[in-house]
Amino acid sequence: MSSDHQTKTIWYTRCPVPAASGVSIAKGWMADAFARHGVAVQSLRHSPERAIRNAHYTHGLDDAFRQGGNVPALHARSVGADTKLIGLSWAPQYAALVCKSESGIESPAGLEGRRLALPVRLNDTVDFWQSMSLRAYDVALRSAGLSRDDVDLVRLEIQQSYVDTNSSTNVDPHDHVPRLERQHLTELTALIRDEVDVIFAHSLWGVQMREQFNLHEILNINTLGDQDSRIGNEQPVTLTVSGGLLREHPDLVDIYVAETQQAAIWASRNPDEARRVLASEIGCAEYWLDEGTSPDISSQLTLSFDQILVDSLERRQEYLIANGFLASRVDFVDWIDTGPLKRAMARLKDR
Repeated sequence: MSSDHQTKTIWYTRCPVPAASGVSIAKGWMADAFARHGVAVQSLRHSPERAIRNAHYTHGLDDAFRQGGNVPALHARSVGADTKLIGLSWAPQYAALVCKSESGIESPAGLEGRRLALPVRLNDTVDFWQSMSLRAYDVALRSAGLSRDDVDLVRLEIQQSYVDTNSSTNVDPHDHVPRLERQHLTELTALIRDEVDVIFAHSLWGVQMREQFNLHEILNINTLGDQDSRIGNEQPVTLTVSGGLLREHPDLVDIYVAETQQAAIWASRNPDEARRVLASEIGCAEYWLDEGTSPDISSQLTLSFDQILVDSLERRQEYLIANGFLASRVDFVDWIDTGPLKRAMARLKDR
């Protein structure tokens, strides 16, 4: 150890998105790697204490890792959280605008004058779902030469917090992330009741919802040719760590990154088994995986700092600032630390 501070527990959290750390955790490899060093690993998302679960957003715990959507990671850093960005990946996710089949909206051009559901989560530290919905609407409207002024954004207030989802049933400290089939519930209910005309559909749950309710797909964002249109909460996925842990125990950070990268390599070589793990991690049937993510998602989990990923994250930040989701700009030069990933890759070469 590199400090008098002895770390006995590593906290981790991951979003229900395709991510290599989730694979390592699900397979038990992460726990085994740290156990060899006398360190336990604990899921903050399964803590009975709400303040600890909320660190999924705030990154307010010492000795913690977070892999998942970029909105909470950027938000935490922008308000002063002591974190470092130590890896990026790109997780394709279904992102579409859908409506009732009988609505008469065939394409983005038909959005003019229509009511678009805008979910507003009142009790989350940062409303990542609203940011995704708004971004999808903006992309669709722009593709038809329209803007928000041409539609009616219907505010749907949601009381339940993401960090409270299924919290009473999360008894296994390494169990999969909470099932989120209900994530679209408020918008879907409004659509069925004819209170709105269009809703945002996301990930495997969005594909499943579209099929189960025979909804019409107005636009699948992922079919657009330019990458900028596909930038979202998981494009790119961020891996962050507590700054103090990296400064005091870089060896432990290196273990986490190496195990994450090793899991990505394993997934690329074992696609069938990896797909089953990913579907369980995301919380949906494997049947929806191809369209909900990508047919070759098992080969897209590797961490890197490719410039296209960094540039995409910077463009994502600009959108979030412009739309009021971030109060201040993150200095990427200060935030990014490529050391753990470089050392992890060197470690893996020696295995």
